[in-house]
Amino acid sequence: MARKPRSRQYNIAEAKAHLSSLVRQTLSGDEVIIAKDNKPLVKLVPLPAPRRKPGTAKGLVLYMSPDFDEPLEDFKDYM
Repeated sequence: MARKPRSRQYNIAEAKAHLSSLVRQTLSGDEVIIAKDNKPLVKLVPLPAPRRKPGTAKGLVLYMSPDFDEPLEDFKDYM
């Protein structure tokens, strides 16, 4: 069962003292609000993961040995 995200508010001084912990909370799905004088100022949110594009490494492998997929000598006893 998935855990329900929590929403928590921290004042600026507390956020500065515990920034690493707040980042971990945000990355785990919790909403973190940073406030000044109990007035919300900003919301800490994770950046979206970059999307990988298929084929972007095309042409980077310049040489592949003809025996690339042959079993290694060290493993011959196990085959």
